[in-house]
Amino acid sequence: MTTAAQMEELFASIEGTTVRRMFGGLGVFRQGLMYALVADDVLYLKGDAGTQAAFEREDCPQWIYDGKQRPVAMPYWRLPERLYDEPDEFREWALAAFAVAERTAKPKAGKTAKPGPRNVASSRKPPAKAVKSSKADNEKPALKPAARPSRNSRKG
Repeated sequence: MTTAAQMEELFASIEGTTVRRMFGGLGVFRQGLMYALVADDVLYLKGDAGTQAAFEREDCPQWIYDGKQRPVAMPYWRLPERLYDEPDEFREWALAAFAVAERTAKPKAGKTAKPGPRNVASSRKPPAKAVKSSKADNEKPALKPAARPSRNSRKG
């Protein structure tokens, strides 16, 4: 059985890496991004179109799990066995997997890309004629339901 301590030792050369239990296996993280995992005692590194060929040259299969309706291929490939005995090359592969995690990271819920300057209006040229406006004038109109007739206008 692969333990978190074993993975921490293996990934010790990658600064900031942490290992934690998840989904019956282990997740390997750095800067909040998962870039490797252990499932069924097999170590997988994150890959993409740029790194997939290297895994295929080593005859390393992609991680596929049985979904409810069909098998689901995940963006992780089995670590070549020889890398367990080649720490320098293991480090290169692990850093490449982390780079994939960075490239493919999705923004976290509730966070969006930072907008430009906060006060966009101040960076524009002022209008030729100053016009006083209220805050409501600058806001987009909200969609409102059709007005209902008042009680007095209803015929009964």
